[in-house]
Amino acid sequence: MERIPITTEGYATLKKELERLKSVDRKEIVLAIEEARSHGDLSENAEYDAAKERQGMIEARIAELESKMGRFQVIDTTTLSGEKIVFGATVVIENVETSEHKKYKIVGPDEANISKGTVSIMSPLARALVNKKAGDEVIVQAPGGDIEYEIISVEFN
Repeated sequence: MERIPITTEGYATLKKELERLKSVDRKEIVLAIEEARSHGDLSENAEYDAAKERQGMIEARIAELESKMGRFQVIDTTTLSGEKIVFGATVVIENVETSEHKKYKIVGPDEANISKGTVSIMSPLARALVNKKAGDEVIVQAPGGDIEYEIISVEFN
């Protein structure tokens, strides 16, 4: 069984989501289905179809989270330190060509959100950065072509 790295914050967020899905969303969708059924003919009842589809999505997400919960390897990133980039590091990189600076925290695949400044340890960017340190240059193979970055800083928080 493959372990999935996740920060303590990411684990807490997903655990809270699972609890909400089971205790709140599941009950709400059952009520919505009952309400839609009360409107009569189910063959032409868009409200019923939508509620059943939503129920399917909720149950699929519950099943996905439950299967992953036991495989998560929870890592407390506040205990990490060092110069080399590893899971949990926050890095500032500079695009060598454009001089644009970006700051990312390397996290697990289930908590990555580029718009919030987090990237998956499985991403091409993170894979290029791991085991490097400030001052190193890396080439990231991106869909639009190779991009060269210089690592400006590495920190753990």
